[in-house]
Amino acid sequence: MTEVDLEDLNTRLVSRFGADAEGWLAGVPALVERLAPRWGFVPGEIFDSGASSVVLRCRWTDGTPAVLKLSPDGPLLTKQLEMLRVFAPTGRVPAVLAADADAGAMVLEEIRPGTPAEDLPLPTLPGLWGNLLTALHSVAPPADWPWSLRGRFEESFARIGKRITEPAIAARIGPDTWQRAIERCETLLDTQSDVVLLHGDLHLGNALDGGSRGLIAIDPKACVGDPCFDAVDYVVSGAGHEGVETRCRSVAAACGLDGDRLYAWSRVVAPMFAISHLTYGGQEQALDELLALIN
Repeated sequence: MTEVDLEDLNTRLVSRFGADAEGWLAGVPALVERLAPRWGFVPGEIFDSGASSVVLRCRWTDGTPAVLKLSPDGPLLTKQLEMLRVFAPTGRVPAVLAADADAGAMVLEEIRPGTPAEDLPLPTLPGLWGNLLTALHSVAPPADWPWSLRGRFEESFARIGKRITEPAIAARIGPDTWQRAIERCETLLDTQSDVVLLHGDLHLGNALDGGSRGLIAIDPKACVGDPCFDAVDYVVSGAGHEGVETRCRSVAAACGLDGDRLYAWSRVVAPMFAISHLTYGGQEQALDELLALIN
């Protein structure tokens, strides 16, 4: 395996899974050595690994560029596989080439050229996003699909809400502000008249340029809910650039969404974006716009 910053990778995994992740990470090279002859791939360098997995480039048996995704959380990987397979008929998610949930491993096609949407020319994005949402939202929610947008927000508000007592965050976002976001969210959830199978975590880093295929969505957290939700992260990331309101109008038009509801959703997630900016030193102009959205 190629040398990587294992300390940074270890920190992210431990933050997500606890101290046991250190032992799991130490066993990753041996796991790759076992899987390579079993599936017939040639392993390459580690890249683009996040807080819940280790991702390596590899070459599949027929020479196809692929990625090996490994996670210490087998149930999480099982859930991701189910979500990729339900969206597979659209051609707008990576194809699954092999999987073993018990081993915490799956091989996916590598998306080429794979440029993240955030690095594509801004004028092209609304149309590309609209085409992506049309494809994803054409998938009928499977019967008894267990994950909903309401449940996703309950988890997010509970998890992120624990941070509003931190001094740097409490100075800008108080309990009343956080409660207002929760109430706005509940109002929107209670008035969902059109629900679809959402990607559920569709931001500009989770959509890659697939060339003639258009944008390809990765890492779905598929849930059933308001179609506006799959555009809201893209809209709110306009803070500090052309502005959330301006981006909301262009995205709503390109995606065929209700602009008022899309803007209302942006006010729900704005405090979460603000907490991220406060944590990682985001642009002050963007933070000011996000805080104005909250009030």
